[in-house]
Amino acid sequence: MTWALILGLLVLGLILILLEVIFVPGTTVVGILGLAFSALGVYLTFVNYDSSTALWVLGLTAMTNVGVIFYGFKSGVWKRFSLKDTISSRTYDDRLEGLQVGLRGKTVSDIKPYGKAEFGDTIYEVKSNSGFIPAGQDVEIQQLEYNRIIIK
Repeated sequence: MTWALILGLLVLGLILILLEVIFVPGTTVVGILGLAFSALGVYLTFVNYDSSTALWVLGLTAMTNVGVIFYGFKSGVWKRFSLKDTISSRTYDDRLEGLQVGLRGKTVSDIKPYGKAEFGDTIYEVKSNSGFIPAGQDVEIQQLEYNRIIIK
């Protein structure tokens, strides 16, 4: 019974360390639990068996656990989880292209203080600094800032 418990703890510890290295890297909790189960298995070996047997179990457990961790770093497992693509664009880069202060348009929806207005053939989200503007009114771009169109 004791050997079964010790082997079960050691195998469970090894499996948890393997899970930490391969499937859930960076969480640390699974790895710490794996080391704790391995340490508990080694401790129970020292308590229940002679020191030479316990030292063998300690040595084999340490070599196996270190081997699994070493394998995790050498196998390229981490490359699967790293970002390879770079994002070179920004949000709304060309949103205000073709617009300028003084350009006239027409509101498509009520502006209270945000709504939609059409300038040329394109509908934009706009903001009014002068409060409510009903739909269908002629408006003029007063200011363009931070990808926002402010109308009057």
